[in-house]
Formats: sequence, C-alpha cells, structure tokens
Amino acid sequence: MASESRLDRVYRILSGDDSDERACEAIPDSACTDVPRNYVCNVGNGAASKLAEQIGGPNLVLPWLLSAIGTPAAVIGFLMPIRQAGSLAPQLLISGQIRRLALRKWVWVGSAAIQALMLALIGAAALFLEPLMAGVLVLLLFAVFSIFSGIASVAFQDVTGKTIPKGRRGRMLSNRAAIGGLLTLTAGLVLHYGIGDSADEYTYAGMVLIAAGLWLVAAWLFAAIQEVPGATGGGRNPVQELAQGMRVTRRYPGYRRYLYARGLLLSVELAMPFYALHGREVFGGEVAALGVFIVTVGLASVISSPVWGYFSDRSSRTVLGLSGVLAAAAGLVALVIAILPETLQSAYAYTLVFMLLGIAEAGVRLGRKTYLVDAAPADERPLYVAFSNTSIGLLALGAGAFGLVAQLLGVNVLVGLLIVLALLGAWAAWWMPEAERMQDAA
Repeated sequence: MASESRLDRVYRILSGDDSDERACEAIPDSACTDVPRNYVCNVGNGAASKLAEQIGGPNLVLPWLLSAIGTPAAVIGFLMPIRQAGSLAPQLLISGQIRRLALRKWVWVGSAAIQALMLALIGAAALFLEPLMAGVLVLLLFAVFSIFSGIASVAFQDVTGKTIPKGRRGRMLSNRAAIGGLLTLTAGLVLHYGIGDSADEYTYAGMVLIAAGLWLVAAWLFAAIQEVPGATGGGRNPVQELAQGMRVTRRYPGYRRYLYARGLLLSVELAMPFYALHGREVFGGEVAALGVFIVTVGLASVISSPVWGYFSDRSSRTVLGLSGVLAAAAGLVALVIAILPETLQSAYAYTLVFMLLGIAEAGVRLGRKTYLVDAAPADERPLYVAFSNTSIGLLALGAGAFGLVAQLLGVNVLVGLLIVLALLGAWAAWWMPEAERMQDAA
C-alpha cells in the first residue's frame, strides 16, 4: 500500500491530475485503476529511451564515433536516411500481425532488447574493425535497429491508447521528453566539463554501450505496464493492410491532411545534421564541442516539452503548426549568422539554431503522436499508425536529395529549402481538422 501511495503521488505530480474521481476517457474501464502505475512506468520508459537516443543516436554521437575512427563521410551520410526509412517504411508489414496479439506491450519489450543488442554490436564493430568495414557494418546493424524501432513505435502508440486516458496523453509524452531532456542535459554537461577535449573513439563507443544498457532499462519499465488484453480479430496480411490503409485515406479527408502535414514536417525531423553541415561551412570547423550540442538538445527538450504537452492535449494540430514556424525561424537565424561580418559571428551563437530546431522537432514528434493516438479508432489504431509511418518512411528515402542540393547549389540554398518546407508544413497543419474531427467524412 505504501508503494502504491508513493506511485499515486508521483502520478499526481507528473500528470497534474489531483482528482480523487479519476475519469478514464477512451480506455477500458478495467484499466482505470492501473492508470497511475502505467503513467509513471511509461514516463520512466520514455526518459530512459530518450536519453539513449541522444547518447547513442545518428544525429550526433554515431557520426562522431565513425568520424573518429576514420570512416568515409559518404558512409556516415547514410545514417539519418536509414534511421527514418528503416523505422517507418516496414511498419505496414507488421501492423496487421500486431493486431493478432491480445497483449502488445511485449512487442515493444522485445524490440527494445534487439535495439540494445544492435547498439552493443555497433560499439564493438567501431572499435575492432578497420574504418570502411566498420562503417558499412554499422550501417547494416543500424538498419536492423531502425526496423525494430519502427515495430516498437506501432506497439507503443497502441498500448498508450489502451492504458492512458485521452486528455493526459500529451502531458505524458511531454513528461517523457522533458525528463529525458533533463538527463540528456546532465550527460552533456558531464561530457563537456568532465571529459572535454580528451574524448576519443573509446569515449564515443562507451556512450553507445551505455545507450544499449538504457534500452534494456526502458524494456523493463515497459514490461511493468499493466495492459488489458485487447481484441485479436481482424488481423490482415500486408497486402490487405495496404488496401485498407488506402481505403481509409480516400474516405477521411482529415487523415489525408494529416499525411500531407506530416510529410512536409518530415523536413524538420531530418534537418539537424544538415544544419550541422551549414555551421561547419560558416565557421570552417566544428560548430561546438559534442557536449555543447548535447546540452543544447537536452535543454530544448526540457524547455519545450511541458509546454508542448499542455497544448497537445488541447490542440495537437496547433502544436504541429507552431513547430513548423519555429523550424523556419531556426533556418532564418542560420542564414543571418552566415551573412554577418566575421567579427560578429560566433560558433556558440549558432547553438541558438539548434535550440530552436530542437524545440520544433520535439513539437513535431509530440504533436503528431498525440494527434493520431487521439484521432484513430481504437480497433484500427495500428493501421492508422503503420500506414502513416510507412508512407512517410518511403518519403524519407528521398532525403538523399537534400545532400544533392547542398552539393550542387550550396548549403545556404538547402537551408532556404528547409525553411520553405517547414512553412508549408505549418500551413498544412493549420489546414488539418482537430483530432476528434479527423474521421468526419467530406
């Protein structure tokens, strides 16, 4: 009883729910009493996985690790496209199979365990193989990591829809991001001030191995969620799932508009490595130490996530629109810094770009997840999630064109293109219906 009381207090602090009569909209009545436990476990799971993504992911640490061992830049450039396409494109193949499972949390748990294994192998490959071979093997291992990340994503949104009441999902997602961001901020400060310039490939490989351990912690916390068995009927094979996804897209204009907005706002989620490239061109070297980058990303999550979570529970559509505007502002700041006289330029000032972009990226991720979990019907949620993710994953395969634009026309032109796409994404988000009206027929 004492542990349950402490759990309930933590839940009340995190969720802001002080009511003794708990309303559980859009989840089974039998799951209502488990909400505090599930909420806290989900937040802990998110904090661990978000920190793991930052200290062992493709935005910063993996490129630095491969660069430190001498892997060619052409190989490193494939990390982000593999991350997006690998995690999103295959989801339609497995969403129908997930529907056959009464308890879907184990899909996430198993996927996280495999992700931990892939990161451990990545760290070993980087340390013990020659640079080119290590780089190619890391890409293959990371592709497997990304595929299972996508599988976990379908299961996560479905389990969230079954265990967290509507109206508290956005805040729960923001708690995950904010606490993960605070931990990331701490890790960045330790790296910057504790290790500093003495960091080498062993340091980066060690960070990747720590990230593997964090994925195991996240799996343990997700396994602790109390999930009510769901319906197992209506499972479809991938061809049937694709056909059903096309029918849903044709039938509901609101879902189509969501896909348009998410496709355009993909530019926000892919932008960070390209802004790092822009910063290197402007300053003739690294924008700042790795620790400063990690601190900036963590600070962006800590600052923005509570605000995004609050507004997502009221209008996730608005969150997506504002995030697009902020991403465009980040691009404008980058271009302004690039044209300033050298005496006024500062590499550390460029971290404002990453701050704005980090806030925008957090808003896009939180807003799109909250929107679809709230909007999709419970019995078809895996389909809605998987069809949208597969569609965006296929679109992400074209992300290599961004690099081609930078090579042929220059990085400033690429930044301008990212600004335009972000603004178009913001406009498309404003054009979307609110989540509760997504299924209104035309």
